[in-house]
Amino acid sequence: MDLKRIHNVYFIGIGGIGMSALARYFKFIGKHVAGYDKTQTPLTEELSGLGMAIHYQDDITAVADGFKNKENTLIVYTPAVSVEHEEYQYFLANGFEIKKRSEVLGLITKNSFCLAVAGTHGKTTTTSILAHLLKETGVNFTGFLGGISEDFNSNFVFEGTDYSVVEADEFDRSFLRLFPNVACITSMDADHLDIYGNSEELQKSFIEFTNRVAPDGALFVRKGLPLEGITYGIDDDADYCIINLKIENGSYIFDLVMPDATLIDVKFNKPGRHNLLNGLVAFAMALHAGVSADKLANALATFKGVQRRFSYKIKTEDFIFIDDYAHHPTEINAVYDAVAEMHPNKKTLAIFQPHLFSRTRDFADEFAKSLSRFDSVLLLDIYPAREKPLEGITSEWLLEKMNNTKVKTIQKSKLINEIKEQNPQVLITMGAGDIGLEVSKITKELQNAH
Repeated sequence: MDLKRIHNVYFIGIGGIGMSALARYFKFIGKHVAGYDKTQTPLTEELSGLGMAIHYQDDITAVADGFKNKENTLIVYTPAVSVEHEEYQYFLANGFEIKKRSEVLGLITKNSFCLAVAGTHGKTTTTSILAHLLKETGVNFTGFLGGISEDFNSNFVFEGTDYSVVEADEFDRSFLRLFPNVACITSMDADHLDIYGNSEELQKSFIEFTNRVAPDGALFVRKGLPLEGITYGIDDDADYCIINLKIENGSYIFDLVMPDATLIDVKFNKPGRHNLLNGLVAFAMALHAGVSADKLANALATFKGVQRRFSYKIKTEDFIFIDDYAHHPTEINAVYDAVAEMHPNKKTLAIFQPHLFSRTRDFADEFAKSLSRFDSVLLLDIYPAREKPLEGITSEWLLEKMNNTKVKTIQKSKLINEIKEQNPQVLITMGAGDIGLEVSKITKELQNAH
């Protein structure tokens, strides 16, 4: 792909978090950018505000004529969009250059020193911490993030082109399009079984990803994973290891053991040991890229967070509201553990929107067990995303598996009244669907009540 001859970039599924970061990149370098998405969201409105023409019907007549010149137009699509999509079929039939998001990301970052974050959980937070560390320590880099960083208020960061920070997404084997110099793998829990079929195939794909790391590069792996690499962990004698961990005023304070030195009293403000591990491996990756340890430790203490990653929406003495993207049993457990550690002995209410019929089916028992840990649970309908309904797979079916009497299914329109009636001390919203659109409504209503 010769970007010099590309003047127009059209995105099918422009509102996706990864797609929108690429759209921002192409707009930033001076290309004409437009796209389709099925749903108008605050993110698509933001892209429109940057001058991108976006429409919400699958209709080729809605595409501006300038984007119908195949000689200077690139089409980027996400696998979340069906290949039966009419606009996609039009571009395919008329010989346009069409590439998946992951292919384009690989081509853009190929000529930089690429820092890639892989894993079934933790990618977005880790890439966001890594981008923050590099920015605060003056490194020249471009960042493509899988969430909206609260430090940058964006999922795209441009500070130069020498280095790149990317999420290495295992969905659809997308990460096999990247060329990392330094990479990490945070986790390899079974997921995306609609793509892989079983956990063994997923693990094979991660192993294949490790083989893409440059011969003179470095691979960091969470200690305990069945992979060869530089290890990181908490109190487990890993190569990069957190010890003497304590909590002071809602922040973690710890000593950070490196292969050749130890930093004392490092501070990290994001709750949850899963987030602490994300911070540790981001630190190790940035250190390997040549940044000094002392500067990185100072920067680690100022990381604000990522939207929808254990984000405090309300935090008062008598009420706490936390929003999180958790959509897998392991992630739900991590949220529960963080709440229990930071806010012990408080009455919890979790609102969960299952994401995908196939994921709900494949991990139903695990979902039931992890959700049942909360004092009370409200289940929204399953968010279908790219899928058609599966017979018998519903939130009511999931509810029947839960070992908790304080659980019910609910419609979004009744959420606020139910929250007020239950009057929890800690409220948690979780899910990867459109539950995030309810968060601002809940926040506004409950801020007035508290």
